[in-house]
Amino acid sequence: MELPEGKQIVLFDGVCNLCNRSVQFVIRHDRNDLFRFASLQGETGRKLLAERGIDTASTDSIILIDPGVALYIKSDAALELARNLKGYGWLPVLFGWLPRSLRDAAYDLVARNRYRWFGKQEQCMVPSPELRARFLD
Repeated sequence: MELPEGKQIVLFDGVCNLCNRSVQFVIRHDRNDLFRFASLQGETGRKLLAERGIDTASTDSIILIDPGVALYIKSDAALELARNLKGYGWLPVLFGWLPRSLRDAAYDLVARNRYRWFGKQEQCMVPSPELRARFLD
């Protein structure tokens, strides 16, 4: 699949209210227009997962794809995102030293309860016309 050159791809749960709010947060703080977005449920998201051999049954978390460089999942994805957000580059410094197993355990706790705590939509978010170019689905 052809990906936008020089951009990183954020795959997210499109029906999760927390995930949708997180995408809006990233858009507001994306200082270099670095990120593009696709829902895990959309055609583009499913293709990107399949190309990388990622099983969504075991990984329904945020995934960050830096084409040709790296793939980040769960807390690694969150920290790598923060590294490139205006005013949040300190988060990887503060939390990056923690063992991944500990960071991912906290991530998994929130992920398991995200629908109960934050709610769920019936369908994926539809971006506004001005944001549409930043979404791949």
